[in-house]
Amino acid sequence: MINKRLLIKHLLAHNDENSFYDKKRKIDISHKEGKAKFLKHICALSNSNPKNNSYIVIGVEDEDNHIRGVDFFDDSKIQNLINAYLSNPPIVQYENIPFPHLPDDKVVGLVTIRPIEKLTSLRKNIWKYYGGSVFFRDGSMSMPKVFDIVVEDVNSKIVDAIEKNAQNNIEHTLNGVFDFMNKRKDFNAQYKVFKEYFVLCWSGQKKHVKDDFFYSRVDIELINEQVRLFFSALDEVSIFFDDNSFKIIEYVNLGLQNSNKYYPLEETIIKFDNNANYNIDTTLLFEPPQYDKKVLHHIYNTNNTLLEKLKKGLTLTKNEELDLRNLSATYLICYLNSFDEAIDKLDEAKRYLKSYSDQIYQLHKESLRILRKVKYS
Repeated sequence: MINKRLLIKHLLAHNDENSFYDKKRKIDISHKEGKAKFLKHICALSNSNPKNNSYIVIGVEDEDNHIRGVDFFDDSKIQNLINAYLSNPPIVQYENIPFPHLPDDKVVGLVTIRPIEKLTSLRKNIWKYYGGSVFFRDGSMSMPKVFDIVVEDVNSKIVDAIEKNAQNNIEHTLNGVFDFMNKRKDFNAQYKVFKEYFVLCWSGQKKHVKDDFFYSRVDIELINEQVRLFFSALDEVSIFFDDNSFKIIEYVNLGLQNSNKYYPLEETIIKFDNNANYNIDTTLLFEPPQYDKKVLHHIYNTNNTLLEKLKKGLTLTKNEELDLRNLSATYLICYLNSFDEAIDKLDEAKRYLKSYSDQIYQLHKESLRILRKVKYS
């Protein structure tokens, strides 16, 4: 089993990007341009490596390989995006890899592109790239090609050596468990060994809501691979496990006019097999709350007025500051109730909420995360 933190270090040791590996400071697939560039790189790496895995490391400075990290990205539907836009789409996995020197809410993103030995191309137009376009890696660049190219298998031995050098061992596993338990000892840290092979650590603060209890500030890591499976400072999560599987259900707290409810968002089940393999199955459970359209029109207009005051730099009243905490969530509810233009307002608000306060911006990012999961499904 590959230790993904070691794998990233070995990839970064290849100082220059090449035809099997790319590195990015960050990616943004919430906009067409960022989505298009991401798909271009997936396409180019897949076509340039028909026999071996290829990788994108996210959260690293291009010039000096300094690891700065990015936000935890828990979008399990990224394969849906790739399937929608690429012909002969490769299997792509996005994993969040914690590094000891990074803050709790930062990880390094690792994208693994599996070989398919078929030519991958854009299925349809996106941004400035046309449907039918084919991309290949030319050194560190992803370049369009207008003719078929026979790609020689020049990377398999190199990639195989890198992956072998990143194999896990008992020392790495034990160190990972001790590091997690010490770092999370104030958050009910626990661990369990599945199938005498997999070590899963998790932590969270228990929170009672009526007859139920949830965990908040949840952190879940598969120690064997140094992969963070879940992390959130905002969500409420229920956890269930037996000898063969580990299940979490995420809930989101949504509502209008201080009448909030917990809605199940997504169920994730990690199933451990006897053959040293595991599978992660994710199911979207979310059913958006529906509200009276007249009430939503009033709230939508109030949000728009509040956003205009932010854009003009005007001082907010105390009541408006309270409304600002709910602005992103109520824009989301409006969009989920067929106010199609609310998604543009949600996007427009980003820069102003980010400059207003970190706490308000975190609430905005949470709304975008819910939206992303719903859209990709």
